Amino acid sequence: MSRVVRVVDLGRQPYLPVLELQRRLVRARIDGEVAEDILLLVEHERVVTLGRGTQQTSLPFPEASLRAGGFEVVEVERGGDVTVHAPGQLVGYPILDLQQHRPDLHWYLRQLEEAMIRGLAGLRIRAERNPGRTGVWVEGRKIGSIGVHVKRWVTLHGFALNVTTDLRVFNVVVPCGIDGVIMTSVERELTGRRADRPMDQPLWEITRDAVLEGFAGAFACELEPGPLPELSGVG
Repeated sequence: MSRVVRVVDLGRQPYLPVLELQRRLVRARIDGEVAEDILLLVEHERVVTLGRGTQQTSLPFPEASLRAGGFEVVEVERGGDVTVHAPGQLVGYPILDLQQHRPDLHWYLRQLEEAMIRGLAGLRIRAERNPGRTGVWVEGRKIGSIGVHVKRWVTLHGFALNVTTDLRVFNVVVPCGIDGVIMTSVERELTGRRADRPMDQPLWEITRDAVLEGFAGAFACELEPGPLPELSGVG
């Protein structure tokens, strides 16, 4: 039997409460209070997150200016440089016990890439890896970002795929610390090719479903939608 991963769609949420939720779920997974893997899906309000590898050159504007412009600014434990989350971006936070999959961080990063690549293929977007740079690309344009953290082989943070994101939000940082990077989105890559998808279903829903299918294939698991697990002793 394939492994089961519970999918919880949180809708549109600010960043900090979901960050704390991830941390609580990781603790519960490690302690055995939560017995199954979970994939959180969310669309965030505008936020700039600073990973452990953030370089000062990746922040051309002072943090105070970013906050004045409507962005949260949050330092996080994930690897990688600076990134931006904003409406129109599909964000996935897998809470996986890698000991039940493969306890190998490099393998995990490649499988997250594979999940997005497979999902985009379902939309007839040919995405690929960029050797030496984590993430997913379309003809040199970056469409998907990854940043993770692992605690006792249980994962948090995850991936972000630009779907209908206003790409101007990335102008406030040097995304992932890569000078000259061009960001793109599912919507932009499909411009002029609308006949490739059903016209009666929102692009967000189509992309979400395609990425879930890609995730199931990449991790050889079965996805089941469900509610958040109840966590004892947590208000």
